[in-house]
Formats: sequence, C-alpha cells, structure tokens
Amino acid sequence: MHYWDKSQVKYNKELDLIEKKRNIVIVGASRGIGLAVAEFYAAKGDCIISVSRTRSSVGQWIEADISTLEGIRKVIDEISDKAIDALLYMGGIWESSAFTEEYDFEKTSFTETQSIINVNQLAPIELVKGLLANLRRAKNPRAIFMGATSGLELSTTSEVAYSASKFGLRGAVHSLRVGYKNEGIGFTTVNPGYVGTDEVLNDIESGESIGLIPIPMEDIIRAVDFVMQSSRNTDIGDIVLTQKFGR
Repeated sequence: MHYWDKSQVKYNKELDLIEKKRNIVIVGASRGIGLAVAEFYAAKGDCIISVSRTRSSVGQWIEADISTLEGIRKVIDEISDKAIDALLYMGGIWESSAFTEEYDFEKTSFTETQSIINVNQLAPIELVKGLLANLRRAKNPRAIFMGATSGLELSTTSEVAYSASKFGLRGAVHSLRVGYKNEGIGFTTVNPGYVGTDEVLNDIESGESIGLIPIPMEDIIRAVDFVMQSSRNTDIGDIVLTQKFGR
C-alpha cells in the first residue's frame, strides 16, 4: 500500500535529475511511518539506508536494536564515513497498554519505562552524536525526528514514560538547533497526533476509536518532505499536526 499521490514524485523531477541522489538514513523503516517515508524517498530515486530490528523491504537494511548501545554503534559503524544528507528518526515505542482504558501507570515496569526512554530519547541523541561528521559532509543536511503531541506542553495523554520521552526528545532537538546553528545542519521535530497507520485504522474499524479521524499518512510525508525541500538558510523547529474528532 502506498501512502502518497505518485504525481507528487514527478513535480520535482527536473531538479532531481540535476542533483545527485541523496543518502537518507531512516530509523524505524520496517513498518508504519518509517516504512511509508522510506518508500516515498526510494520512489524519488534516493539511496535509502533502513534501520530496524525486523527486515525492511526498502533500500540497504541495517539490522539493529537501537534500544542498546551495541545497536547504536552498529549503525554508526556500518554507515562509516559516508556522507548523509538526512537522518530521519521515524521510530518510537510506547507502553504496552498505551492509549487504551487498560493503561495503568502504577502497573508499568521499570524495564518498560527504560526501554521507552532508550528508544525515543537516548538513541536519537547518540545517533546524532555519532553521525554528525556524516551530516557535515552534505550540502543541505537535515535531521528530522518523529515526536508526538504527547510531548507538547499542553499534552492531553496520560502515558507517563511515552510523554516524558517525547518531551525530552523535543528538548534535545531544540538544544541541537542552538548548539549547531552555525553549521548549517537543520534539526526538526514533527509532532503528530494519531496517524493513519495500519494499527490505528484497524482500531477504528473494530470500533475501539469511535469518532477518530486520523491524520492521513500522506500529510506526515508532506510535513517531512517540506523540511527536506527547504533551503539550508531556513530553520524549522517544531511542526505540529493534530487529528480531528467527529465531523
């Protein structure tokens, strides 16, 4: 299933022929948002490096568990000294019962909380640190991270570890923007609400999310691509996309 209008790929065709193919690292590229984004840029002719635990069907696959230091180091080592035009951190995890009536903060385990913080917050920080030299070699380097409305100041969700990890991610990305503002590397966080992934669409069909109108996957891709197409002179911080309830 493709989540974009193929005519979108064509409108920039002349520019793509002039510019060389970009090297894009996409974390979480085996399913959901990461897979959709990987398919989009692969269709444009870019060179995709997919990072995930389970096999990705797009580009060069690096099998890595980024919740561990070993997994992070494996990604950095395999990319080596290759120039990276964009690091797209599209991965993320949450509590096993998150966004359901069964969620109970008092029953969450230390291991689960630690894993959520590792994947959503620590891994992005360490990957950026390890790939800064690669990003510096690109003409218009971008690092884009998938946040969430749960990480905003006015979050309406009660999932503690998930919200904390996404809030912390936004803080880290903001600090990177400040610390590297003179290096021409763009750091952006895209913060969506419920996105029309297969899981969310299945919940709507089963009646678990009555009245929910999810954000179309195409809009997430458009948000990411807006940043990717912006010039080196444009700083884009937070992008927020919220879904509608009812009609």
